[in-house]
Amino acid sequence: MSSRTSSDYVRTRLANGSFAPETYAFARGGEWKGAKQDASMDKVPFLDIAHPIARALASQDYIPSRDPNATKLLIMVYWGTTHAPEEASNSAEYENLQADQGNLSSRDSEMAGVVAENRMRYEDDVLNARMLGYDSWWAAAQGDTRGTALENDRQELMSEIEEDRYFVVLMAYDFQLLWKDKQRKLLWEARFSIPQRGHNFDEDLPAMAQYASLYFGQDSHGLIHKEIPLGHVEIGDLKSLGAVPERPATDTVQPPAKR
Repeated sequence: MSSRTSSDYVRTRLANGSFAPETYAFARGGEWKGAKQDASMDKVPFLDIAHPIARALASQDYIPSRDPNATKLLIMVYWGTTHAPEEASNSAEYENLQADQGNLSSRDSEMAGVVAENRMRYEDDVLNARMLGYDSWWAAAQGDTRGTALENDRQELMSEIEEDRYFVVLMAYDFQLLWKDKQRKLLWEARFSIPQRGHNFDEDLPAMAQYASLYFGQDSHGLIHKEIPLGHVEIGDLKSLGAVPERPATDTVQPPAKR
């Protein structure tokens, strides 16, 4: 999770310490599909994505508005799955290089293929890091970190940006400036994600959005790297409770009395 704010965006607090309500309208930014089909995301309509995000926004006193004259923010919603790059050691180019160690000309050709693939992999890593909001962590982990305290951090970073992850990006623009003057001014953004493996996007989105809402309209000052507390229900073994006695015929449910 990471969030940023414009230098001139500051939320007003009321006397009781809560935020003054701010109005917004949603807009569909777009979907970024991964390499695999995913029923928990691919067929989910935008409204089913917008509703849990709206509830999370409401918890931070962001209120939906249909009046363009009274709307402060236009919140663009982007979502999808990152595309994990293929590991170089498992690629066809790498395997060919290993097999052709005795052939100099072939080895040079395969080496060029590995170099090109590594370049593409690096570009994918950079794109994923930016999309997920990992860019501050990415910048800190560059260079030779072997034998330093950053080595484990770098390994953890690489394992996360090179796995398929569900993500959501919210980008809040100045609605009035965009509506009246056709100028786009980004006031704040929020990016949050979880691993795709072991999760379903449609089921876990409410918890993702609610956890991330703590930083909506706030500057997280870099990556907030914590596990999102997701609720799950575990069903144990079925047990028989025996025969259930029949209810008397007169034991019926009565409609509510009219007032």
